[in-house]
Amino acid sequence: MPQFLTHFCYVMSENPLTIIAFSLFSLIVFLAVFGPWITPYDPLATNAAATLQPPNWLHPFGTDHLGRDVFSRVIAATRLDLGIAISAVALSFVIGSALGCSAGFWGGWTDRVIGRLSDTIMAFPLFVLAMGIVAAMGNTVENIIYATAIINLPFYARVARAETSVRREAGYVYAARLCGCTDARILATQVFPNILPPMMVQVSLNMGWAILNAAGLSFIGLGVRPPDAEWGIMVAEGANYIVSGEWWLAIFPGAALMLAVFCFNLIGDGLRDLVDPQRRT
Repeated sequence: MPQFLTHFCYVMSENPLTIIAFSLFSLIVFLAVFGPWITPYDPLATNAAATLQPPNWLHPFGTDHLGRDVFSRVIAATRLDLGIAISAVALSFVIGSALGCSAGFWGGWTDRVIGRLSDTIMAFPLFVLAMGIVAAMGNTVENIIYATAIINLPFYARVARAETSVRREAGYVYAARLCGCTDARILATQVFPNILPPMMVQVSLNMGWAILNAAGLSFIGLGVRPPDAEWGIMVAEGANYIVSGEWWLAIFPGAALMLAVFCFNLIGDGLRDLVDPQRRT
């Protein structure tokens, strides 16, 4: 653990943008975990006497057309959007990595079948494919997670396949095979740790895409259903009021969505450096 902390401090000090990215990530995680206890108002409570109020001391982000506090709803939406993104990316990472490693290590018909599966998914416009999956299965949070995981699957499978096919002839793989290790053990202990750095960059990018995908589905009415607090729903509801001057309804949830995606796009380099075995030597 001390060695990891030393390496972590070195990575943080080497790139100021990594510090900014991890700070934003820590803030997002804090809001997702402790959001229900720090919101000043109930994010679902309506107040007909306080509708469409601009930002003020009582409501820093203003109120919406039902009198709900926008600041509380933006904070409450963090848990839902982050939960969808983490669940979808974790699911696609585990399955895609296993498929890609198998294709790259063994090749043959395994490579052909997994390659054609990835090509089939990539042949569709990914957001349209997610729309079709959610529309067919129903717009629940679970189905949004499954749809997002499916459209992200080829990215991990292709990266894992390319990295594994390069490393399957490496000297440490031959050494492990001479020691009597099975193929599964070689993949788990020798190959997979060495392909993690590029995979971590893909994970961080997919986190941002997953949040955008969930928000986009909610924006067009195929995602999370009202009255739940979700950034895409809030932007969609606020878009109807921009012309009449109630700009805060769409600006603040849109800014939260932008910062979250910006954070995950920046954090990829830091994650790559943290998990790269060569960087720890």
